[in-house]
Amino acid sequence: MRHVSNNSAWLGESFVDCFSCERAQNRNWNTLAISLLRRFSLRRQCYGSMASGNISLRRAGFGSTTRTGAWWLEPLLIFLGLSAFVVYSTWAAFQGAHYRFGPYLSPFYSPELFGDPAHSWFGAKPGWWPTWLLFSPALLILWAPGGFRLTCYYYRGAYYKSFWADPPSCAVGEPRKHYRGERSFPLILQNVHRYFLYLALVFIVILAHDAWKAMWFTNAAGQVSFGIGFGTIILTINAILLGGYTFSCHSLRHLVGGGCDQLSKIPIRQRAYSCVSCLNRRHMLWAWMSLFWVAFSDIYVRLCSMGIWSDRRIF
Repeated sequence: MRHVSNNSAWLGESFVDCFSCERAQNRNWNTLAISLLRRFSLRRQCYGSMASGNISLRRAGFGSTTRTGAWWLEPLLIFLGLSAFVVYSTWAAFQGAHYRFGPYLSPFYSPELFGDPAHSWFGAKPGWWPTWLLFSPALLILWAPGGFRLTCYYYRGAYYKSFWADPPSCAVGEPRKHYRGERSFPLILQNVHRYFLYLALVFIVILAHDAWKAMWFTNAAGQVSFGIGFGTIILTINAILLGGYTFSCHSLRHLVGGGCDQLSKIPIRQRAYSCVSCLNRRHMLWAWMSLFWVAFSDIYVRLCSMGIWSDRRIF
């Protein structure tokens, strides 16, 4: 009898536990059902209000935001930096003088297609050049690197914000009401960036050759000897920084890795894609460092040519 009573007690406790578990499950299901019903009801009320016109979306005014930080600082610095470069490079390009000093050639004038007959590729100023237009060797070549930077994916996002306020920054009201993207004129022309990339790769080879030529100095007797000067280092760093900017290009990354489903089956392309991707992670840094260094390279050569600075030889 004691054994039976123990079994009965065990059965009773098990029944109570199962009942409690079931009640807990039911309670959870009831809570979930109530939550879903409430959400459904709120959505119906919201949609009903929108349909009746009670709720309206108001576009934020220009510059309005709930951000508390100095969101305006970055676009302001980009505006000042790009403006300074554009103003100086335009002025330097129209000078047409003081762009060569010894073995140093300003990157704004490289390659020198026409100009100094002793150093240019095709001789002096061409006869077909309009007489009313100021001649400068830089005007013949700067459109290529300039177009490469103008259509650059990073620079597009940078000057859209800083010059056009499109938008000024993330979560900040912009001045216009419509968005057309880059699928219509004139912004659709930004798609030529991949073709400017091909020209930029050629310029990197030319600038690297200029850095090599900057290591050979001619003395008063006409003898050429190897040497390193401050200008040699500056032009070499310029070629390296511009190379880093060019080889970190998004279009180059697509060129070496695009159109292939499995890069692992093509080890050479996979390695090239990994190298470009590694550089691409710092594309913004390469862009700014190369921008200011190419301007500094022109300043150095110009001031040395004008006699304001003197180039120091290391050996």
